[in-house]
Amino acid sequence: MGHRIACLRTLQDSRWLCGRRIGRRFGSVAFMAPKISTEKLFRRLQKVVAAVDLPGVPAGTFGKVWFVSGVTWIRYHVAFENGAEIANVDGAEIADRKVWLAAQAVRDQEALEIERAERRELARAEALANLATGTDSH
Repeated sequence: MGHRIACLRTLQDSRWLCGRRIGRRFGSVAFMAPKISTEKLFRRLQKVVAAVDLPGVPAGTFGKVWFVSGVTWIRYHVAFENGAEIANVDGAEIADRKVWLAAQAVRDQEALEIERAERRELARAEALANLATGTDSH
C-alpha cells in the first residue's frame, strides 16, 4: 500500500503529469494546524478586551476572564460587557485591557498627527496659491 500514482492533466497547460504522487503527505504545510496559545498569558478575573471580532462580540469589547483551562492549548472562558460569554477563546484573540487602551491612545495620537499634517499642508498650498494669484500692490 504505497502512494497513489496517476496521470493528471492540469488546467493551465496541456501536459500530462504522469507518475506524480497525488494527495498530501502527513506533515505537509496544508495540514499544519493554526498557531495556538501554549503559554498562559492571562489569569483568572483579569480584565481583557476582544482583539478580533468574535461570535457575538465585536473587536474592542471589554470583558473579564472567568476560567483558564488547557494543558497543550491554553484557552479562556471570557464574559464580555455586552452580555456574551464565550468559552475556548484563544489567547491571541484577546488582549490585556491596559495594554490595548495604551495602544489605542498611541493609534489615536498618530491619526491626529497625520490629520494635523494634512491640514498644515492644505493651508500651506492655499497660501502659496493666494500668493501666486494675488495682485501686485507694490
